[in-house]
Amino acid sequence: MSAEILSGKDVAAALRAEVADRVAVLAGRGKSVGLATILVGDDAASQIYVRSKHRAAEKAGMLSFDHHLPAGTSQEQVERVVASMNRNKDVSGIIIQLPLPAGLDGNRAVGAIDPAKDADGLHPHNLGLLALERSALRPATPDGIMRILEHYGVETDGKVALVLGRSVLVGKPLGLMLGAKGVDATVIQAHSRTRDLDDLIGRADIVVAAIGKPGFVMGDQLKPGAVVIDVGINRTPEGLVGDVDFESAADVAGAITPVPGGVGVMTVASLLANTVTAAELTAG
Repeated sequence: MSAEILSGKDVAAALRAEVADRVAVLAGRGKSVGLATILVGDDAASQIYVRSKHRAAEKAGMLSFDHHLPAGTSQEQVERVVASMNRNKDVSGIIIQLPLPAGLDGNRAVGAIDPAKDADGLHPHNLGLLALERSALRPATPDGIMRILEHYGVETDGKVALVLGRSVLVGKPLGLMLGAKGVDATVIQAHSRTRDLDDLIGRADIVVAAIGKPGFVMGDQLKPGAVVIDVGINRTPEGLVGDVDFESAADVAGAITPVPGGVGVMTVASLLANTVTAAELTAG
């Protein structure tokens, strides 16, 4: 293996420490910082993820508000909980654990969140500000990726960045961030209908895999020295694996994020950063 490992653990630890310091400053001014989560149903993976968010929030000195609703909860009931968290002055950030169970509209539920408390950065208002390159609460996973690139000094100016995936959670906002002024990558957004994908992967200086297919990107597809960001978290009999075949890719890439321990740990840290930022803006 020749690739540099772009571990998210050190980056996340530094960000969580910074968040804790900012929470303490606000506490000294009499302002509490609170994170509220809304989980509908009994999906085991979602429950684990929500618990990890609350543990991280509490370690940073934040208040936790955990709303776990049964699978049969109606859209109106979900939105009533959102409205109550919007009104709660101790709640600085709100997260709806997605996807919601069948029959519920996740986009509508997220749209009911006060944009100033949008810890996930997925409200249409905040996504619009992102597209306009104006200050906003940014989607957590793409923000975590950008922090990893900055921490390790990955050059983006003029580089070809291929984003595999076009979800609102990762692919679309990440493409905006990579192509923004000051970052200045040349972004190619690929998806299930993209032709000549092997050729695109082979030409990219930065490859971001966010499609949810284990081992989709192999080492022999990569440009030698490419930077590989693996967003995938796929549960297999062998354990958690990414969208990139790590062993083969690490022999070709110049740098690569591991799974686990790469992008995933940054997502939670970025959620906390959004939450304390929201509290600071409210406190003036």
